[in-house]
Amino acid sequence: MQDINDRHLLTAINEKIAALRETAGSLEAQTTDFPALQRNVKRISASIKMLELNLSDALALDLEDTTGA
Repeated sequence: MQDINDRHLLTAINEKIAALRETAGSLEAQTTDFPALQRNVKRISASIKMLELNLSDALALDLEDTTGA
């Protein structure tokens, strides 16, 4: 991922994932009276965490490509 456009793409994806995290947090706070909804929001949060981990892997590869490590 040496191309600058790839880095911009990763940054844009990171921002969208952060927005998802924020939305999930807001939903979790609003669903305390609805156990089924709360469980589903927790599942969504776990999926968002997986997205974050996947993105960190891509960023690490990008860093390796740019530093030659």
